[in-house]
Amino acid sequence: MSKTALDRVAIRRALISVYDKTGLEELAAGLHEAGVQLVSTGSTAQRIAAAGIPVTEVEQVTGSPEMLDGRVKTLHPRIHGGILADRRVGKHMDTLASMDIDPIDLVVVNLYPFVQTVASGAAQDDVVEQIDIGGPAMVRSAAKNHAAVSIVVDPSFYGQVIDAAKAGGFDLKTRQRLAAKAYAHTAAYDTAVASWTASQFLDEDEQGQVQWPAYAGVALEREAVLRYGENPHQQAALYTDAAAPAGIAQAKQLHGKPMSYNNYVDADAALRAAFDFSEPAVAVIKHANPCGVAVATPGAADPIADAHAKAHATDPVSAFGGVIAANRTVTKAMADTVKGIFTEVVIAPDFEDEAVQILSAKKNIRLLTLPEGYRRAANEFRQISGGMLIQASDTIAADGDDTANWTLAAGSAADEQTLADLAFAWRAVRAAKSNAILVAKDGAAVGIGMGQVNRVDSCKLAVERANTLGVSVESGADAAGGAENVDGAESKNRTRGAVAASDAFFPFADGLQILIDAGVKAVVQPGGSVRDEEVIAAANEAGITMYFTGARHFFH
Repeated sequence: MSKTALDRVAIRRALISVYDKTGLEELAAGLHEAGVQLVSTGSTAQRIAAAGIPVTEVEQVTGSPEMLDGRVKTLHPRIHGGILADRRVGKHMDTLASMDIDPIDLVVVNLYPFVQTVASGAAQDDVVEQIDIGGPAMVRSAAKNHAAVSIVVDPSFYGQVIDAAKAGGFDLKTRQRLAAKAYAHTAAYDTAVASWTASQFLDEDEQGQVQWPAYAGVALEREAVLRYGENPHQQAALYTDAAAPAGIAQAKQLHGKPMSYNNYVDADAALRAAFDFSEPAVAVIKHANPCGVAVATPGAADPIADAHAKAHATDPVSAFGGVIAANRTVTKAMADTVKGIFTEVVIAPDFEDEAVQILSAKKNIRLLTLPEGYRRAANEFRQISGGMLIQASDTIAADGDDTANWTLAAGSAADEQTLADLAFAWRAVRAAKSNAILVAKDGAAVGIGMGQVNRVDSCKLAVERANTLGVSVESGADAAGGAENVDGAESKNRTRGAVAASDAFFPFADGLQILIDAGVKAVVQPGGSVRDEEVIAAANEAGITMYFTGARHFFH
């Protein structure tokens, strides 16, 4: 049945019940000044009264005191009747009159900090106490009756609430928008509660652990509308997940054009690569693949500048127009080298002031600082048609990621420097799309073959890139200066005496033979092929060292 919509509804009576009391006194004062009667609960009412503002406590309205340690406060017909009565339906208003219930025109509510309590590691009982009942009920009631009632869940909107109260209330369009925001607010809250309870109480295995609960939900809030997606004809937007660890989506931009869809994808891939290392490290990414990864040389005067110089030298041609991630503060020395290289994005935990000044001279480069406490989420999602795949995030945490657990499969045990380079290569190869081969020397990638449909082609690509695209780094950060002008500069035989890592086993000896012929002296790979003996024999015949990790790092 169609009903005539009410446009502007005056705000005469407001119900306020908030956990986050930011701006509460200012809101209450503004509403009181506009002639609005205030009804409130518990500590919210106490704060309003303490500010010298008249307020009616909910229990005076309901005739029933708050009970059960505050679990029951607003769940009462005298509250929800006042919120839900449809002003356009005569019998609704007659019912209110017969029961002496005054309508409520404005509801201001925010909810218990459930997500924050879970994140704090609190005990189950403490988390359960932060499951809000009355709050969501009031929000949903007010949002349902947006034809007459305004619902506000965001303290940043309080100024507009006061203005509206003084101007005769919100119009219908604004009330509809507020209702939509309110339902999104409760949906995100309910998703967090449902996800947590599913993880705690459903589908335990024989050890009492919940690996994959029956329900998984993600609540996303739009942060920005992007210019376009991967291609200009695709629309796109950035959404954030309040329940997830802070990451690239929460990064603060210091300078440059707005981030694009591809910028976000590449910057996240760069972070994944750079933050695999505890040492100062830099990754240069192009189209979600690394074209340079390096850690600082021990004893370098400026470690992060040194790491950047080495990473850039991996493949200066491909680094043109790339994205750079550093796992340490960007220094002036690093900025001096980056300024001569066309770069889309630089992201790091922080920037020295001089570094910002130097790089800000390039108007289009985007400078981003990471949110405090940046880390990868425990699980990662990938959309497929009709659903979603969820898996535990791939981290350097498998038993085979520790060199102490490697098995010497061929040749002599590596010396300290060679083993260090193998460990670096094993961590760095994880950043490249499968099939992936990474050749490394002195804590830096020198050739990367990635994304090929067979491992032989990846080996060929890694060797070719190492011996045609890279440049030698001999003087730390200075070596990167002017590298933008390198045009196919040859650095022959960078593979000779280098090491290599393969993200998965060699199914045949042919791929390994390409690395052997290029002069690679040691290789690390998972092992586990039915032809391992053939591969081991090729390594022994060539006199190279080969380790098996027993772990794999495919990255599709």
